[in-house]
Amino acid sequence: MAWTGIARQEHSRKGLRYSSDMTGREWELAAPFIPPARRGGRRRTTDMREVVNALLYIAASGCAWRLLPKCFPPVSTVQRYFYAWRNTGLMEAMNTVLVMNLRQIEGREASPSAGVIDSQSVKQRKAAALAAMTLERRSKAASATS
Repeated sequence: MAWTGIARQEHSRKGLRYSSDMTGREWELAAPFIPPARRGGRRRTTDMREVVNALLYIAASGCAWRLLPKCFPPVSTVQRYFYAWRNTGLMEAMNTVLVMNLRQIEGREASPSAGVIDSQSVKQRKAAALAAMTLERRSKAASATS
């Protein structure tokens, strides 16, 4: 796709605090996935858009949790939502639906019909799994003798 003037304007990140922050249009797509506040107890005071922006900032910058800028909600709050959403499968579900919608917008079938596995990545995974198993065995043996 060539970058036309209209495409550049549509995808511009100008005016955002960080380039990883969501635009209003992007938030409209993501907001329906955010679980509502629990019933009872205190009212939710955390801006959920800022939680998602914080997660996108961490993903884009690769920074450590503790290096999250102070303009975002507290690190403990962002972590709590991230782990809860990851453990319930919300992050994966959101990604799946958004990718399917994008594929349809591009005129392609919603679900891919084929996948490609590189032989190098398979070899690396086996080696990583073996190394993890070896490390686990060593740590158990070391703790048993202490």
